[in-house]
Amino acid sequence: MAGGITFTAVESTKLATAEIFGKTIAELGAKDKSIVCLSPDLATSTKMIDFFTKYPERFYNVGIAEQNMIGIAAGMAKSGLTVFASCFSVFASLRALDQVHTDICYQNVNVKLIGTHGGTSFGQAGSTHHAIEDIGVIRPLVNMTVIVPADGLETANAVKAAAATPGPFYIRINRGFDNVVYSTSDYGFEVGKAVTMRDGTDITIIACGSCVYQALQAASILDFDYKLKARVINMHTIKPIDRDAVLKAVAETRKIITVEDHTVIGGLGSAVAEVIVEGGKACLLKKLGIPDKWSPIGLHEDLMANHEIDAQGIVKNVLEIMKQDVEKDENWGDEV
Repeated sequence: MAGGITFTAVESTKLATAEIFGKTIAELGAKDKSIVCLSPDLATSTKMIDFFTKYPERFYNVGIAEQNMIGIAAGMAKSGLTVFASCFSVFASLRALDQVHTDICYQNVNVKLIGTHGGTSFGQAGSTHHAIEDIGVIRPLVNMTVIVPADGLETANAVKAAAATPGPFYIRINRGFDNVVYSTSDYGFEVGKAVTMRDGTDITIIACGSCVYQALQAASILDFDYKLKARVINMHTIKPIDRDAVLKAVAETRKIITVEDHTVIGGLGSAVAEVIVEGGKACLLKKLGIPDKWSPIGLHEDLMANHEIDAQGIVKNVLEIMKQDVEKDENWGDEV
């Protein structure tokens, strides 16, 4: 989606992803008077402060009460407003789940839920602030669109798309400074359509969020050091997932690794696995993410390395899966 973003990729290196979200929603607010923002006393942390400064009459601080915030947001949306409500991902998805389920999704109202500090990006805050189950919790909710942007510019595109599309959205962003993936916002962002960042025929790496940059770095290492051509897909929309991109990767590479800063249960890897199973064509699949245990406490980059979702961890797992045999013939009849 093009237009309306007044900062460049060069400037975005100096801004946290949440700051780009804040600037984007403030720009949208200038054009659309129906946009209102809600915060549970986290305007500074979630970077909604720009919107509050410019449009205080359309900003509502509900206090440290995430569940109430969701109920208020639903009521305001029922009145014809476009509501952006933002808080930490772990609280948006777990603490307020009942309200998101019943007040937003069941009524199919125009609320855009921005979950910040996603995954282990606030790793030093400990397990209470690690949002490692949020995608698995939010993804099954009827009417909900789930987007996990790769960087700041993609976050701006996702926010603009959400504002222009009726219905519930959950956009999950990180706490800190994400590595820049895109040099421009005009790359053809579309909800539900994955972006092929790098082509390849040996294996496909499907990633989302902060892991997209790591996947690109891993693909470069695999090419330079091992002469392996890895396809890299940015699956920014987890729901609705781009089934065509997944099935194309199955048919053309037969080996897939998914990478996400989320538990391996219920997130991107599970969504990709569902598509593969329903497609009826076998392939080798490896899911990289947080294993079924609590993550250690530490800095984000250290936790990514610990869970092997950084570039080196991806390379290690690609080399392991490349040693496994896959059926060579193209007769899929015996695999259905």
